[in-house]
Amino acid sequence: MAKPVIVTDSTADVPKSIVEAYGIHVIPMVVRFGEDSYREGIDLTAGEFYERLEREKELPTTSQTSPSQYMEVFRGLLEANPDSAVISIHLSSGMSGTYQASMLGKEMLEEELGHPVDVHVVDSRCASYGFGMLVTAAARMAEEGADTASILKEVERLRQVRHLYFMVDTLEYLQKGGRIGRATALLGTLLNIKPILSVGEDGVIYSVDKARGRKKAIARMMELFRKDFGEVKDIHAALADSANPEGAEEILAELRNHFTLHEVVRTDIGAVVGAHVGRGTVAVFCWPARD
Repeated sequence: MAKPVIVTDSTADVPKSIVEAYGIHVIPMVVRFGEDSYREGIDLTAGEFYERLEREKELPTTSQTSPSQYMEVFRGLLEANPDSAVISIHLSSGMSGTYQASMLGKEMLEEELGHPVDVHVVDSRCASYGFGMLVTAAARMAEEGADTASILKEVERLRQVRHLYFMVDTLEYLQKGGRIGRATALLGTLLNIKPILSVGEDGVIYSVDKARGRKKAIARMMELFRKDFGEVKDIHAALADSANPEGAEEILAELRNHFTLHEVVRTDIGAVVGAHVGRGTVAVFCWPARD
């Protein structure tokens, strides 16, 4: 059996170097500024997106890939790799219809062909590199010769042991996107309140805590990670930011003060996720290191 083919969508924010090294198939989602439409990571880089975001008066909109497009992606991959399974890992079903669209694409292909296809669609229940790390792990295992069942088992294990928090620079985008009320956003801005957010087991964003000012928020984030990991000090970490590399490096330095970091990944929060959290966000994803 040939190695499984790993598929994801562009909201995984997997660095280009990793995508190319392991042959990961990334399906771009779409972001629009008015009448202008861009495929994330292809027609518009993260840097270009945040520059334009600063200039535009209206918020951009985003759209997911359709079931028929997923059907064609799966068809093409199976035809090109007839002895391989396809493992397709996607943005949380609690935040987007992407997972459902990919499942429908698989079902449509099976109905057309008249038999089951070897496609395994995974709901990551996370966003950005919170599931990009699952995609990376799956691709590495596939490259090392692991079978489909082993990869799926490891993806589920990692999903359960990862911990993540993120901090937005402004509450404006969460308010405009309907995540919080206008009064809360205004009060938070006036008081320099920094909410600490995470993603629950249901794959939905929720507020963990809040602090006044960046430094207090980072200190609180470290407390949360220490509680999450208990006696475990050896961890892997990934930090994703939306045009805020200095903020990410500040948090990374604090992580090094509390943990022994093994693999460290730095990446950008892409346009689709960035449209909902805004410029200046830093997301931190950590999971235990294994021998």
